[in-house]
Amino acid sequence: MPSEIPAQSVIHDLLGRPLGSLRVSVIDRCDLRCRYCMPEEDYDWLPKEGILSFDEIERAVRAFCQFGVRSVRLTGGEPLLRGDLPELVARLAGLPLVEDLAMTTNATQLARQAEELRRAGLQRVTISLDSLKAERFEALTGRDTHAKVLAGIRQAATVGFDAIKLNSVVMRGFNDDELVDLLEFAREVGAEVRFIEYMDVGGATHWSQGEVVSQHEILTRLAAHYGPIERETGQGAAPAARFRLEDGTRFGIVSSVTEPFCGACDRSRLTADGLWYLCLYAQQGIDLKPLLREGADRQALLERIRVGWTGRTDRSAEERAGDPERGALFQVEELQADPHREMHTRGG
Repeated sequence: MPSEIPAQSVIHDLLGRPLGSLRVSVIDRCDLRCRYCMPEEDYDWLPKEGILSFDEIERAVRAFCQFGVRSVRLTGGEPLLRGDLPELVARLAGLPLVEDLAMTTNATQLARQAEELRRAGLQRVTISLDSLKAERFEALTGRDTHAKVLAGIRQAATVGFDAIKLNSVVMRGFNDDELVDLLEFAREVGAEVRFIEYMDVGGATHWSQGEVVSQHEILTRLAAHYGPIERETGQGAAPAARFRLEDGTRFGIVSSVTEPFCGACDRSRLTADGLWYLCLYAQQGIDLKPLLREGADRQALLERIRVGWTGRTDRSAEERAGDPERGALFQVEELQADPHREMHTRGG
């Protein structure tokens, strides 16, 4: 066994990228069936006995923080389906090395939980909203919960989160005519919209390049309506490039497909059952669950994280960008054979 690892030992991968951000899935289940994520009605869920406890999640976050993680994001599935989530938020918010604690949610459950989550220490919230049209929303998600989502967004705007972002996956022929409307709605509720290029991951089994609306096209369309748009500097490791309208309104674009940003990526993902993925496109994860269970050797956990990250070379989005035969990452049969390939399992 290696010698004691120094406290706060910041590590880098083989491409010089630090370990700075951790996405923690707290549950694989979701109450929506978005066609680009979970298009099937039924899924094989992770066994409940395999789901990490709050103690185990806290143990994991403490270990990752020792190597440089300062930003933690709770994800799912839909994280608000996990019982007593404010308790976990309070635990993580109390960790001295966690500087930024955020959550991504579909907001169907947010109206009744926003205030308690804020009191527990949740700093930021990102909400998925792909359409302002109720009928489109239902066609995309398979659920008639559009009003609940809007109510959740409006409630979040009242409780004092440091920031609210709205994530909108832009799909040609579906919602690409709502760019201005989504930006205006975000401005109305005090949020910042982030337009996301339609990605070929997880449940996006019918993905095609033709459905992708590129960053360039999004900017062209918005500029036609608003006039000149300025790109802000200092994106760093953030997934979204940020832009500003002449009146100061800001928005972001995540261009993972046409302008991938692997070179600055400092993120990894922990599934609800303890598999650690070093890349969103990764074929395999590293099983940390045995090292997180009570009684496990902390040094062994730290060493596994250190070895995993310092050996990382992943830049799959960049590699796929140059593939002329690019198609969906997985087909339905492959996803059914390994549920961990689903985005709702590995945290998106």
